[in-house]
Amino acid sequence: MRLTLLTAALACVAQVAWGANLSEVYQLAHANDATFAAAQQAYKAGLEKLPQGRALLRPTINLSANLNHIDTQSSIPGFSKASDPYGFSLSLSQPLYRKQNLESYEQAKLQVLQAEQTLKVAEQELQLRVAQAYFDVLQAQDVLATARAQKQAYAEQLAQARKSFEVGAATITDTHEAQARYDLTTAQEIAGLNDLEVKKRALEKIINQDAPQLALLDEQARMLLPQPDNMDAWVKQAGADSLAVALGRTAQEAARREVDKQKGGHMPTLDLKASYSDNRGQASAGFSNVETQTGTIGLEFVLPIYQGGGTSSRVREASANLEKARHELDNARRQASLDARQAYLGVISGNAQVQALKQALVSSEAQLRSTKLGLEVGVRTRVDVLNAQQQVYTTRKDLAAARYQTLLAGLTLKAAAGSLAETDLKALDALLREEKK
Repeated sequence: MRLTLLTAALACVAQVAWGANLSEVYQLAHANDATFAAAQQAYKAGLEKLPQGRALLRPTINLSANLNHIDTQSSIPGFSKASDPYGFSLSLSQPLYRKQNLESYEQAKLQVLQAEQTLKVAEQELQLRVAQAYFDVLQAQDVLATARAQKQAYAEQLAQARKSFEVGAATITDTHEAQARYDLTTAQEIAGLNDLEVKKRALEKIINQDAPQLALLDEQARMLLPQPDNMDAWVKQAGADSLAVALGRTAQEAARREVDKQKGGHMPTLDLKASYSDNRGQASAGFSNVETQTGTIGLEFVLPIYQGGGTSSRVREASANLEKARHELDNARRQASLDARQAYLGVISGNAQVQALKQALVSSEAQLRSTKLGLEVGVRTRVDVLNAQQQVYTTRKDLAAARYQTLLAGLTLKAAAGSLAETDLKALDALLREEKK
């Protein structure tokens, strides 16, 4: 798996000359993101809960040994002596019935499941973070490109206004207006450049390397509508299959097991006990250097009578935590349904907004052409042209932003429904194109 990710990452690096697409950037993030790496280690740690729980059902074997030196001094002649007794013992304890151990083992299975689900959540969040950072960079590039194009257009208008003023064909007002628009756009260009750098740094944090040149969103690409195109179906799926809901269900089951586990503190335990000991060099009943070997085997039954109320308190604590888990699961279902509903509406309204802005751009460009023609024949002013140009560039910027937001809403919708996968990022790659140089 590591080799595959590394190979994919190297392939992405090799292709940045023409522009890395979304899935390639995701592979870089999958191999380098610190947050996801921490989640992977948490998953590995969570897997160890199962062998720990299984160990509670298995025998415990202990070996102990001792070596002593005994020096006895007495006022009675002949009774002063020294000895070096030594020995060892081997003991075995096999639980036959311990309710708490059985519940702990079942809890361990649930903890492993929680670890798997948490890793899936981290992977899904990584996909969303990568997509967000990727489209943030593209949007920042669009904003900057729009500001520069607008600045160039205003520069041309400023030059024409100055020329017209010099020959007496226009007033100084047109020059001041064009100069003001040019200066404002210069400030917007600086802000856009700064925002682009910030967005690139955010992407670099995820992939842990310099941001590659990114493939651009094709202007002719059609927005992807949800399938099925039914909000209630997505809301229902989110309430049932959302990863947050799955985690909530597992947490609730673990809390229920915890209640049974603590109740097991009131129940008896039964263990198989066996031991063997060998002691030598001891003195006993007037004999020295006595050798003794002892072997025992039997059952040990323990019935808890009273533990100061601690067990009952732990049962009440576990019961309260179970109710807490139930409410958290209910909240997770509600949140998943809300997220799915909002994301679905975001896709639908975003797609409609994209279509409307496309038409608005066509209309704005037509208006700009008409306004320029009107200026030439004297029925429009230069301020009208500046306003028409600003409307065109604003519409272009809004259209690009709406397209990115719609695509992100589609990914968020699938995440809310618990179905977001790397294949969804690859599907978006089809909407990207190589940057023209």
